Amino acid sequence: MPWLTSMAILIVLSGLFSASEAAYFYLQRQDLRFLASGNASQRMAARLMEQPDRLLSAILFWNLVINMIYFTISARVGMQLEEQDGGWGVLFAFVSLFLVIFFSEMFPKSFAVLRSRSYAGLVAFPLAMAVRCVDPLLPILRFINLFLKRLLFPRITPEPDLEMSDIERAVELSTQDAQLDPHEYRMLRNIVSLSQLRADEWMRPRRQFVTFQAPVTIEDLKEKFPPSGFVLVTHRGSEEIQYSIDADDLIEFKPGYSQMGKRLVTIPWCASVADVYEKLRATQRQVANVVNEHGETIGIITIDDIADAVFVDAPSRTRRITDEPPIQLLEDGVWHVMGLATLKRLEKQLQVVLPETRSVTIQGVLQEVLQALPKTGDHCQWGPLEMEVIEAAERGRCRVEVRLRDQQTPDSGHDGARGPTS
Repeated sequence: MPWLTSMAILIVLSGLFSASEAAYFYLQRQDLRFLASGNASQRMAARLMEQPDRLLSAILFWNLVINMIYFTISARVGMQLEEQDGGWGVLFAFVSLFLVIFFSEMFPKSFAVLRSRSYAGLVAFPLAMAVRCVDPLLPILRFINLFLKRLLFPRITPEPDLEMSDIERAVELSTQDAQLDPHEYRMLRNIVSLSQLRADEWMRPRRQFVTFQAPVTIEDLKEKFPPSGFVLVTHRGSEEIQYSIDADDLIEFKPGYSQMGKRLVTIPWCASVADVYEKLRATQRQVANVVNEHGETIGIITIDDIADAVFVDAPSRTRRITDEPPIQLLEDGVWHVMGLATLKRLEKQLQVVLPETRSVTIQGVLQEVLQALPKTGDHCQWGPLEMEVIEAAERGRCRVEVRLRDQQTPDSGHDGARGPTS
């Protein structure tokens, strides 16, 4: 009977540590922020997660010690039963194994995941004491781990970071046999491409969104509703965006009332859209302010814009802003291209190699080649392309007719000419 009592206590202790592992490492960032602002026990739980490697090492160490003691007692009791009554020893071994699997692993971990935030605060102080008891042993454990690595795998070297092409190939191979419809497959590809898409390639340019001076009320939206879905607020006498307000939230306000909104996240033009999303999620914001190297606002990216990049079958900034296709085939070798169309999309769709340039869009190339704002009738040559501006608005969008040049004609570089303007 004393042995069985000891085994029951060990099962409970093992279950507590297993549940702690599941609960703490299931916590999300918003859970950690909630714990950090809670009571003393909850704040202790948040502090434990500041060093996750230390916490995990302690939990695994104590779980290993408890399970070793449990199975040692189980083996001893099993041998005694085997000597006394024959077959009872084998049955006791199976029952012991089932109990430790169910009550020390499956049940406590399932429960802890469902109540991760509450459980983490509940066991924070006992767990902190257990971690401190293991602290003196951690350097020894790290040394043993490193020694065994070098002894068993002396020539192992860290692998280089995966290239995006490797990840895309992995997605393609992993989905060949999976039951995914075409839309789900394209969505996976879009998610992977977020890390290659730059902020200045996906942002809403400065001239393509509306700003309001503080304070903003519902009456201000009657004349011009923001196309981005967010009210962008500036201080009086300044053009720099300070706050953003979800337009739907402002509509629900009573007439005459104003709202300041949330500050924007500031990101550089060269950041990837994946980085933008991570920063928006970490700060619980919905709009990011894209700045150039001088710190000037050149555009914005909203959380809805990023969702569009993931869930739309063929995501396009031009279509999202202007509601028109970025590139339209007229006839063999002739296309109509919107000025906001990116060079990356143009190069891929026309299957040509374009010259190196700092510009991101076809409109930027026109300005670079013409050394002026494009006007209707302007034409120029750039790399393998002949371009003619067929529609242009002042400081706004333009439409360009693009033709492939005769490849046998020697390339004369960037040649631009002013044609008659209408």
